[in-house]
Amino acid sequence: MVDIVTRAEWGARSPKSGYTSLSSTKGVKVHYTGGHVDPKILDDHKKCVALVKSIQNMHMDGNGWIDIGYSVVACPHRKVFIGRGPKHLPAANGAGLNTGHYAILALVGNSGLTVPSDNQLLAIWDAITYLRDKGNAGKEIKGHRDGYSTECPGDKLYAWLKKGAPRPGGGDTPTPAPPKPHTPADPAALVVDGILGRKTISRWQQIVGTTVDGDISTPSTLVRKVQQILNAHGAKLKVDGLGIRQDDRHYETVEALQRYLDSPVDGRMSKPVSLVVKALQKRLNTGRF
Repeated sequence: MVDIVTRAEWGARSPKSGYTSLSSTKGVKVHYTGGHVDPKILDDHKKCVALVKSIQNMHMDGNGWIDIGYSVVACPHRKVFIGRGPKHLPAANGAGLNTGHYAILALVGNSGLTVPSDNQLLAIWDAITYLRDKGNAGKEIKGHRDGYSTECPGDKLYAWLKKGAPRPGGGDTPTPAPPKPHTPADPAALVVDGILGRKTISRWQQIVGTTVDGDISTPSTLVRKVQQILNAHGAKLKVDGLGIRQDDRHYETVEALQRYLDSPVDGRMSKPVSLVVKALQKRLNTGRF
């Protein structure tokens, strides 16, 4: 029996907008906080609640996300907090990586409480079981660093994952989820070809809420909107509607876009194929920018 802490029970803020839906995933990716976790949470579940609320505030107010980035949070009292929940796209796995796996946060960090307790590991397994049951999660169990340049979920938790995530106490590991039926590819999805064409531009315009015409004019309302979004995430760009062109020239806006999408940074949108455009197309295929 999974011990669920509902959003109402932990006092979650309402999301800023609707979630992007997921029908299934390949599995889960496990995360840690990446910061200091007070060891006193082991003796006081209220401190777990406060920590989860602070993470939601950071994601919504600092990152500009619509909600906490994780699907669920596993705490050392063997409880599972509902974040975005099953069947909803997470945000914590990295650009272009959220459709493949749900995101599970374990309440350990890189200082203070760094070693997951047995109950913490059991809570992670409870979270996996829950997401398989309610969200059609597949059998993959990975760490955030798998496919993404990060220290997350920390060496200790990652070592446990690499051993196959054995259940503490020697109990049976839940059986893998049954194979999912084949579903056809979304015909509206962008082809990830690295070319900034009219279809990619139109989807970008649609998602950020500007006029949809498939063109980047000079200056461009799309580029202005993108510059505003990038500035909200730490860039310091002049909002002039200029500086996104696939012409191999260096632009500060392209450099900021590369950082935002975790793409190699050189400030250039290369021709004929661009890595940052591929990252953009993957992000837009999730229904968000």
